[in-house]
Amino acid sequence: MNTGQLMALMPILMLSLTAVVLMIQASIKRDQGLAWWITAIGFLLTLWGAGYAREFTQPVTMLLMVDDWGLFFTTLILVASLVTLILSKDSFSPEGERKEEYYLLLVLSVLGAVVLIQSSHMASLLLGMELMGVALYGMIAFPEKGELPLEAAIKYLVLSACASAMLLFGFALIYAATGDLSYGGMGAKAAAAFSQEPLVLMAGSAMVLAGLGFKLSVVPFHMWTPDVYQGAPTPVTGFLATVSKGAVFVALTRFYLDGQLYQYDSLIMALSVVAMASMLVGNWLALRQDNIKRLLAYSSIAHFGYLLIVLIALAAAQSTMSSELIGQAITFYLAAYIVTTLAAFTVIANLAGEDDSKSMLSAFEGLFWRNPVQASALTVAMLSFAGIPLTAGFIGKFYLIMLSIQSQLWVLLGALVLGSAIAIYYYLRIIFAMSKTSGTMIKTESRAALGAQDIVAALLLLLVLALGSWPQPFIEFAGAL
Repeated sequence: MNTGQLMALMPILMLSLTAVVLMIQASIKRDQGLAWWITAIGFLLTLWGAGYAREFTQPVTMLLMVDDWGLFFTTLILVASLVTLILSKDSFSPEGERKEEYYLLLVLSVLGAVVLIQSSHMASLLLGMELMGVALYGMIAFPEKGELPLEAAIKYLVLSACASAMLLFGFALIYAATGDLSYGGMGAKAAAAFSQEPLVLMAGSAMVLAGLGFKLSVVPFHMWTPDVYQGAPTPVTGFLATVSKGAVFVALTRFYLDGQLYQYDSLIMALSVVAMASMLVGNWLALRQDNIKRLLAYSSIAHFGYLLIVLIALAAAQSTMSSELIGQAITFYLAAYIVTTLAAFTVIANLAGEDDSKSMLSAFEGLFWRNPVQASALTVAMLSFAGIPLTAGFIGKFYLIMLSIQSQLWVLLGALVLGSAIAIYYYLRIIFAMSKTSGTMIKTESRAALGAQDIVAALLLLLVLALGSWPQPFIEFAGAL
């Protein structure tokens, strides 16, 4: 490994150094405040490292591909991790001195996500996914009190282990067919392997996509999502919905593109069925939820169903313009989804905390009069999820509709429109609840100053509106990646 490759790995090195410093700090002096600051400084240094690494973009061995696209999403998940860190500061106050381990788990999970984003080989994909997942098990079950976190962690652990086993078996079948485990190598050899061992290659690819589908919680691999979202601490739920799912989708996109999976009609058909089912089932089940965390769990299922349309459209891309549009669509929609989800969970963490009863829609009644900043942030987030103009979600769905029309994916376009129409109802339920007044409504609280979480919510609100009302700078940036 030369110096340039070492500099390209700066984000991974910074996160690894932060994890080592946290372990040393915990062994010398247990101080949760110090652990929080070490983690915050580590994330900021990693953000600097991601910018610095842009001057050294290149393949690093056969395992990692450091490029501008991967570094952008590395930066995005680091920002999401910083928001999670801010929300986590007061979430585990009953845990006392045990809080340091949480920050170590958070850093290790982010490290796994970065490896996953930059992976170009099945070995690094599995390494990143397991590093991120094992740390997440501990983060979900971290609170000592209450049965919901432990139940959520066990469900996620058992089902995730099944998904990992499926991934490994899929890797083995692909290797048996192609003799290669790098994404590019598989793509180059897949055509010849398909003519000789079509069933082996198709079965292996299907098992890998099913394992990744579990991590994305698309239908029919979605059953763990509402229980884990509800049971996990709210900052961890936000982390799972943004960092974890975002990293897995980027890894899936790399595998799909470099492995040239878009040329196999049977896989495209399977992805189309999964996408359509996710859009319809996710939105339909969200209608029945009164707990906002469970509602957003089903909403996330639908949104990743929407995103699968981009991968499916790649098979029908007939021109360079279509390919550029596909890249912009993935980047914009995923960025819009992460920022919007962070805004929503910032409000939920501030208002509901770890009290499950406060996550019910009834607990948000009158929020516009009790806390207008948080209510405004949650309103804009819901409007963005629904795809209302002047929000980031509108531009993201506009991309999907344009791709569906250009690729003539009329059935998926119909599912997208129907799912979005259903979703508007339950997103507006939340906004209506916040504007509702009654005789039992909690009186307006007087605040001398905005808190840290209010400032974070306001910044995320402005970012969602900026991406929706003035998207051109970001679109040009995404097109250059």
